[in-house]
Amino acid sequence: MRRRLTLLVAATMCLALLAFVVPLALLLRTVAQDRAVVTASADAQSLVSLVGTADLDTLRFSVEHMAAGSRAPITVFLPDGEVLGTPASRTSAVLLAARAGVSRTVERSDGREIVIAVLGRPDGTAVIRAFVPAAELTRGVARAWLVLVGLGVAALLLGLLVADRLSRALVGPIGELSAVSHRLARADLTARARPVGPPELREVAGALNHLADRIQELLREEREQVADLSHRLRAPLTSLRLEAESLSDADAPRIAARVDAMERAVTGLISQARHRRETDVDATCEATTSLRDRVAFWTVLAEDTGRAVTLDVSASGPLHVGVPADELAAALDALLGNVFAHTPDGTAFAVTLEPRAGGGGLLTVADEGPGLSADLVRRGASRGGSTGLGLDIARRVAQSSGGRLDLATGPAGGARVTLELGPPSPGPVPNGQP
Repeated sequence: MRRRLTLLVAATMCLALLAFVVPLALLLRTVAQDRAVVTASADAQSLVSLVGTADLDTLRFSVEHMAAGSRAPITVFLPDGEVLGTPASRTSAVLLAARAGVSRTVERSDGREIVIAVLGRPDGTAVIRAFVPAAELTRGVARAWLVLVGLGVAALLLGLLVADRLSRALVGPIGELSAVSHRLARADLTARARPVGPPELREVAGALNHLADRIQELLREEREQVADLSHRLRAPLTSLRLEAESLSDADAPRIAARVDAMERAVTGLISQARHRRETDVDATCEATTSLRDRVAFWTVLAEDTGRAVTLDVSASGPLHVGVPADELAAALDALLGNVFAHTPDGTAFAVTLEPRAGGGGLLTVADEGPGLSADLVRRGASRGGSTGLGLDIARRVAQSSGGRLDLATGPAGGARVTLELGPPSPGPVPNGQP
């Protein structure tokens, strides 16, 4: 935009300078020509009275003196054929003036010829001739044109400098608005634009700041609603705990443990909803530890339903990924929950974690069930009577780290879901993780 504004000003100034300089240059040339002709005519006119009345010696001295001091050659043709002043031949204009007594100015290729017929001499008509060469007609014109061109170039450069300053003052706030919008897009809701520049840009900056405030307010309200909704789950959990305590000694500990796990998940959800900052985009976790914990939790249910569980962690050391531990656990729970919900009892499944090229990791959940259709990776889409949010949760967790979710068919014909988890953002690992 800055370049376009500068080019627009340059084009406008060029047109204005052309409209001003070209007529002025032509006018200067015309003035120079007229000045040279008028000067020569005045010199010739000053000799008219002498040619008509003075004696020959006085006339010869006056003509030679005038010719020596004039820029235009001056010649006097007497009726008896004698030529005084600058030697010159009798041209057709001189002959016509001598014969008809006509004074005139003749345009020639090499200059302008001014002839004046002097009548009243007893021996006939004398003719005064002044010749202005072409070089004298354009004397000083080239220098004046160079001055005009220099002034035009200087005016153009000054205009471009002013246009650049003005465009910088205009484009600077626009660039700042763009930077603030990009920060907002990266979830930095603390970004605000300074209301500077023209009134229109100040209004846009105010609107952008109002939008950021409104987004923060909506997110705050959404977190409070999620926290309230999660808190409502405590009542049924308390009821489940009481029911578990009334069961037999063999089943009570197992069910109580699951109720405790669910209560911890609900508590974590409340804490996440109420206390997570909008700008916490660099959270990471050590994936192998979180993976082993969640698979161990699901292994108990797998044993009850006759499912074989395979866990394969090929990372030789800690594997850090760019998602928080609770979100990684939620994604894995969603995928394993789909296995239990959409495959019959006894269906084996495997969980694999391996390093990803470029950093991060590849988390794969594969089962030997009937498989899933790729069109189910949409929020709210389900063919099994569930909410349809499981795969969408996993997809959003992968995308938040710069990865993606892939659905494929395993070697045994079952579903194969792969989460590409991006690497942590540059910086220290949070929470003192190894």
